[in-house]
Amino acid sequence: MSEHGGAVDGPQRIPRSRIADYAEMTKVPDEREPVVSPQKHGEEQGRDQRPPVDSQEPGREASVVAARKREFAVLLGEFRRTPVLVPLGDGPGPEGERGLLTADFGGVRFILAFSDEQALARYAIVRGEAAREWSYQTVLGARLLDVAVPAAGVPCGVALDCADGEEGMVFPPVRGIVPDEVAVDFGSGTGDAE
Repeated sequence: MSEHGGAVDGPQRIPRSRIADYAEMTKVPDEREPVVSPQKHGEEQGRDQRPPVDSQEPGREASVVAARKREFAVLLGEFRRTPVLVPLGDGPGPEGERGLLTADFGGVRFILAFSDEQALARYAIVRGEAAREWSYQTVLGARLLDVAVPAAGVPCGVALDCADGEEGMVFPPVRGIVPDEVAVDFGSGTGDAE
C-alpha cells in the first residue's frame, strides 16, 4: 500500500518528517536576534558581559569565581529538574534496547540531549539528516546524570543543545555534576581532586 491509497503507478511520495516541520519553525543560530532575558534587562541572553576573571584586581578574583560557581550551580539544578529530549542511537543499549545517541570528544563520551524539538531539529539540520525520523525519549536531567552516565562504563557527560553553539551547555563528568565514583577528577579513595 502506498500514500496514494494503493496506486503503484502514481508518483511515490516520501512522507515528510515532523523534524522538518520543526526545522522550518527555527532559524539558524547565527541569524537569531539576541533575546533579552527578563532577569537581566539590557544584556543578551547567554552572553557573558563580565570581564574575564584574570583582568580584575586580585582581591576580587575569589568572589568572582564564587559567583560564577553559584551561577553554574543554579543552571545545573535547573537542568536536573528539567525533562529533556534524548535521541536514540543506532547501537544497542542495555537489555538489547536501542542506546542513547552519544558523541565522543577528547576521550569523553557525551550523551546528546535537547531542550525541545526545535533544538533537536537544528541538530538534525546541522547533521544533514533533517528528512529522517528521529526517535527520542524524554528523560529528566537528573536521571541522565545519575543513572545514564554511570551506565556508560566510560568517562561520560551530557551535552545539551550541542548544535546551538554558545547557547548550548556541557555537563562534564566531574565531581558535583555526576556521581563521584564515575567523576574523572575524583582521586582514588582520598576524596581529593586529581
